[in-house]
Amino acid sequence: MRHNLRHLRVFVAVAETGSVSRAGELRHVSQPAVTQAIARVERIAGQPLFERTTQGLFLNKAGEVLLTRVRRALEFLDPALVDISPRLQVTATTAQLQSLIAMREAENFTLAARRLDLAQATVHRAITQLEQEARRPLFERTAYGMIGTKAAQNLALAARLAFAELAQAEADLGEIRATEAGRIVIGAMPLSRAYALPQAIVRFRAAGRRLPIDVVEGTYDDLLAGLRRGEIDFLIGALREPAPIGDVDQRVLFHDTIVLVAGADHPLTTQQTISTADLARYPWVVAPKGAPIRGHFEAIFTQEGLAVPGQLVESRSLILMRELLNASDHLGCISRLQAEAEISHGLMNPLAYSLVDTERPIGLTLRKGWLPTAAQAEFLDMLGTGTD
Repeated sequence: MRHNLRHLRVFVAVAETGSVSRAGELRHVSQPAVTQAIARVERIAGQPLFERTTQGLFLNKAGEVLLTRVRRALEFLDPALVDISPRLQVTATTAQLQSLIAMREAENFTLAARRLDLAQATVHRAITQLEQEARRPLFERTAYGMIGTKAAQNLALAARLAFAELAQAEADLGEIRATEAGRIVIGAMPLSRAYALPQAIVRFRAAGRRLPIDVVEGTYDDLLAGLRRGEIDFLIGALREPAPIGDVDQRVLFHDTIVLVAGADHPLTTQQTISTADLARYPWVVAPKGAPIRGHFEAIFTQEGLAVPGQLVESRSLILMRELLNASDHLGCISRLQAEAEISHGLMNPLAYSLVDTERPIGLTLRKGWLPTAAQAEFLDMLGTGTD
């Protein structure tokens, strides 16, 4: 949101006390300043947030929604600010924290300024102001760029999560006005893009939802990092066992198995019985190291004391696998549901090789404690409905 952090802190004080004068005392500002701050917050929210009575100011439904999000944002932000300097709770601005985030990620003033569409001097001044308040450097100059200290990295992450909560508030407030705001950002692994996700998107649009849906592709590690920074709302795909880190939750939607596939003219497609030694003679298209399906692939050979084939193409691309299989004697190891459409259209052929113990959970990975908007919750419900 475009809110001023100091104004949001005043809003919280008024919400908790029901009094302009008491809020002013708590935040050490004048009553007119409190009134102006509340007016600004309501203007940005696009609706009144308080019922004004002779007994005081009381939150309406929109105010309660915003208060929930602001409190969650400050729960992320304040410990990281205090860790650097307690005064930053009072002095830190949205612009300064945005500059800190950009510098932490770009590690260069010029690139950070370009990312924010600001003058380099503006970003430099914002970082200097934070460092003056902290009374210590927040970035260290190295041969590789300006590297954030541990405290700066923690604050940048906390600020990202806080700003994500405030962005969620825009969508929450839009629901009250019966308008759509915000977007849904999904980290999608290969199976979900071919199977569960299209069905859910169709249902979502059929329900009349029009807000944008961003489908982000990438490696699992990159998607997980984006989730933990608040850039991605949730991941959908093969779950990791155990969960990769303690600040995420995993939710199973359904289970999938693995299938071995070949092109239409491959000699193994006509064999009724295929041995593991037969498989070992051919080159393969497989998922990269670290992917759950890769572990199942390697186990096919190691469980029988054979070496894993050395001629491997590592890729998550279904299209690349399909084209290699039909242009050569490569074999593929892939999710059965992901390959379902290709198999049904005769573009891939499943091999008559018995696989055991290849079932794997497919589902959602979410930030622990994440609070979805109404639209996000509706979409998650449709993912579950679409995969029963």
